[in-house]
Amino acid sequence: MRYMLLMQFSGAFAEFPPIHTWQPEEIRAHIGFMGDLNARLIASGELVEAQGLGGSEEAKIVRAGEGGRPVITEGPFPESKEFLAGYWIVDVESSERAVEIAALASAAPGPNGRPVNMPIEVHPVLSAPPHDM
Repeated sequence: MRYMLLMQFSGAFAEFPPIHTWQPEEIRAHIGFMGDLNARLIASGELVEAQGLGGSEEAKIVRAGEGGRPVITEGPFPESKEFLAGYWIVDVESSERAVEIAALASAAPGPNGRPVNMPIEVHPVLSAPPHDM
């Protein structure tokens, strides 16, 4: 079964400062940890895809306007406490394994090497409805 794991960074955690304030070696350790995790998931055949995402200042919210034309607003807005920082799509045997992978990712090192314990949402990826619908 496939799951999407959504990595969120949050300004709500005082002990977890924004990544742009980390020391270069702390950022390298964090990225190295994520690379190692992805390599392990590739080796086990569980990784479908993983990507980091640009910061919230680069994101846009799009809605259909009149005549289907895109209406674009900036966002999520800086006052938002959380933003989506990256994702994994994994193909695993059970929801328990997806949760286990999420916990591994959550333990990535941050400032001073301490685990950041960032929230990771775990969502099942649903299959398409039957063709006769």
